[in-house]
Amino acid sequence: MDKMNENMVIPEHVAIILDGNGRWAKKRGLPRSVGHKEGCMTVERTVEDAARLGIKYLTVYGFSTENWKRTSDEVGALMQLFRYYMVRLLKIAKANNVRVKMIGDRDRFDQDIIEGIGKLVKETKDNTGLTFIIAVNYGGRDEIVRAARKLMKDSAEGKLLPEDMTEEVFSSYLDTEGLPDPDLLIRTSGELRLSNYLLWQLAYTELYVTDCLWPDFNMEEMKKAISAYNSRERRFGGVK
Repeated sequence: MDKMNENMVIPEHVAIILDGNGRWAKKRGLPRSVGHKEGCMTVERTVEDAARLGIKYLTVYGFSTENWKRTSDEVGALMQLFRYYMVRLLKIAKANNVRVKMIGDRDRFDQDIIEGIGKLVKETKDNTGLTFIIAVNYGGRDEIVRAARKLMKDSAEGKLLPEDMTEEVFSSYLDTEGLPDPDLLIRTSGELRLSNYLLWQLAYTELYVTDCLWPDFNMEEMKKAISAYNSRERRFGGVK
């Protein structure tokens, strides 16, 4: 495990909005697709760094429901990159005992990508190290609407009564069922918004924003975020 101050508390679950791939490429006079490819390499390093630090869950925002609005060329390039990265990620996960999960609505993807996601999840499900969660075709509002549809269906079939509804029951209908809520959210590139990410799950998450563009994110940046997390007093609405 990489050294940190021995008094530092390592967050159990870190979520990241990995923003700035396009700006990173533009600053260098390169196509946006090069920035996205470099961003994928940064994801790989970050998975390994998180595991070394003792983080148990790492969730990254890979492709949002809003990203379909980008140009067809950029979306096409992202899909090709995703195809390539799924194969590479399977090797990395097996080598590092990483369990991979995907959240989001897979139905809009081409069949080969849907099958690739299924294979990645199935072949790593018994790994016992870091759980790496990728949000693809994911939007927080879309997740809540899909959960509500499933809930209403169960209610109509008599499987769920109104008086049975609790936060825990509702959470069980979300994509993140069985996963703890993030302790720390990191957003790169300096933007101060949630961008429709994990809206239910981030209710009491500590937020950390850095101007660092995602392809430049590294272990040192992760440690800065954890250090900032340790400076916060987490009260969850109460008083200490």
